[in-house]
Amino acid sequence: MARLKITQHKSVIGEKPKARATIETLGLRKIGQTVYKEDLPQYRGMVHRVRHLVDVEEVE
Repeated sequence: MARLKITQHKSVIGEKPKARATIETLGLRKIGQTVYKEDLPQYRGMVHRVRHLVDVEEVE
């Protein structure tokens, strides 16, 4: 199954509480941090909500 490589590239300062909570739920804490998640609809939805704060790549 494919995985998602999610990297935070912008700060959550000034963002709405839902965006902050989503970033925290994804496991991101600081700019430049990368996490790997399974390619599931739940994670796709979270990434969609904060797409302006993160970079996403599909990896094998």
